[in-house]
Amino acid sequence: MFGDEKRAVAIAVKSNELSITWDERHESTFPFRALRAECRCAFCVDEITRERRIGLQDIATDIKIEDWIDVGKYAIQILWSDGHSEGIYPFEMLLSLCPCSVCVDQGT
Repeated sequence: MFGDEKRAVAIAVKSNELSITWDERHESTFPFRALRAECRCAFCVDEITRERRIGLQDIATDIKIEDWIDVGKYAIQILWSDGHSEGIYPFEMLLSLCPCSVCVDQGT
């Protein structure tokens, strides 16, 4: 997958966040709204200019994850309560967004 990168071993949708436990038992938690605002699909980010079309200010504060599916062994695709489902969230990207103190300190 990513060489020595961590692998997702458990994914759980909690009341207002997505939790991913990585193979080294490190856990990342992502608030729904912030995660939805990070979608990088062509609807949310212009394919040519890479300019973001949908930002945090455009996401409802009560957004929820309705469901998610594995995309190979490298990502998940999320179905959001606002009907959006085009985005793919690669594990490498999710690790780079991890808000835990260990990752923030390491600049992951």
